[in-house]
Amino acid sequence: MRISDILRVKGDRVVTVAPDVDVAELLGVLAEHKIGAAIVSPDGRAVDGIVSERDVVRALAARGAAVLSEPVAAIATTQVRSVTRTALLEDVERLMTERRFRHVPVIEDGALHGVVSIGDVVKFRIDELETERSSLAGYITGERT
Repeated sequence: MRISDILRVKGDRVVTVAPDVDVAELLGVLAEHKIGAAIVSPDGRAVDGIVSERDVVRALAARGAAVLSEPVAAIATTQVRSVTRTALLEDVERLMTERRFRHVPVIEDGALHGVVSIGDVVKFRIDELETERSSLAGYITGERT
């Protein structure tokens, strides 16, 4: 399986925030979209970084509530690991596990094409296992699904 299989199901819509948006506004965006991270991008295509709930919590713990008025660029992860749509799901799972990432941008030709979260990967795997279980049960009982 490839990342393109996940994007085909979930879509390629990505929530981005400009680097100069303050952290308080970022929290509103995360809450509004019910997501755990946003891509930091000046134009919705280039990736300057990624900023997550964890980044906000760490910054709050280190610098206090004043961080809420700082730009997201001040707390974002700027060395972003990304994948392409042709990346194998197993490789992305390994990257997420080894690097402890929950979100990985999908970038091709320098442009953002999606984001895959650990939740997307788990959902895809569960659906895959359910389909396999159903097929095996049908095979055993002689029923066709």
